[in-house]
Amino acid sequence: MKSLFVMGQYGSGKTAICLAVALKMKERGLKVSYYKPVWTPAGITDTTDEDASLMKEILGLDADPESISPFTASPHYLARYEDPAHYRDAIREGFKKACRGADTVIVEGTNWPYVMMSLGLDAATLAREFGSTALLVSKVINDYSLDAALVVCRLVAMEKVPMAGVIFNNVPRTLLDKTRGVYGPALEKAGFRVLGSVPRSVELSAPTVAEFEEALAGEVLVGEEHLDRVVEDILIGAMTLESAHAYLRRATNKAVITGGDRADLALAALETSTSVLVLTGGLYPDVKVLARAAEKSVPVILVHYDTYTAAEKLHDVSRKIRPRDTEAIAVARRNLDQYCDWGAILRSVGVE
Repeated sequence: MKSLFVMGQYGSGKTAICLAVALKMKERGLKVSYYKPVWTPAGITDTTDEDASLMKEILGLDADPESISPFTASPHYLARYEDPAHYRDAIREGFKKACRGADTVIVEGTNWPYVMMSLGLDAATLAREFGSTALLVSKVINDYSLDAALVVCRLVAMEKVPMAGVIFNNVPRTLLDKTRGVYGPALEKAGFRVLGSVPRSVELSAPTVAEFEEALAGEVLVGEEHLDRVVEDILIGAMTLESAHAYLRRATNKAVITGGDRADLALAALETSTSVLVLTGGLYPDVKVLARAAEKSVPVILVHYDTYTAAEKLHDVSRKIRPRDTEAIAVARRNLDQYCDWGAILRSVGVE
């Protein structure tokens, strides 16, 4: 059976690409399955991969999420995986189950293509074992992003895995021309096909306040009904009030992190485009802050971390597509249609 192994780094939007490609295949009357052998929990309390739950519901899969995404990775995974051969066998068996009754399988890699390479469970090795065709979804930040894409492409080639190509995804508008005019041709010159450059869209890249709340495990003081607000930037309020006004106006739809005792900064933030206030130190705010936040429909989250720790916890929070998030799903489909050579992707796995 032909399968497509979608690999990429954290925040590249590979799940959105998996979803859009799967739905495109379904349009052609194919029964599409999904498998994610290794996933990375966002926190220690996470027991189920949200991507597996999403694909199970959207594709109507019979398997439970724990079977779709059976193993977890973490920075200290070696302490848990003492018998690599056992896990490799289990992952192969899981892939065989995913193939049963399906016309094609989309396999999604973990947060980074090299994760668990020491056990032979990295994306390129598994793609070779599954007989998959590889698709790299590459996040663009700067020129190093081109280097990172080349490293993965060469690793895939070294493993003799056929490659559909590369999609540059979630590309900042300021780097879109450079991606198309410099990064793309450089990859093509190196012998790797570029299948698209997708500009960043808020609906797919910007997390919601709910995802910030999950990462912080804080207490929502007001605005629980507005946790679906989008967060496009994070600002730390640690300056004097005199310098705060211009600083707070620099970003829209932002999260402002400040001490619970800084009522002056919190009130100033609420007069600008703010999606959420994160109050640190476990200090309950002045009632004026809560009243104004309620008027502005801005959620307020109280945490016991210091401001630096809270900011660190939010640094890597990314948007997760939920099964009921019809807008995000529609944007993912539109991006594939508008910016990618989806026909080449389907042909790479024998779908016309």
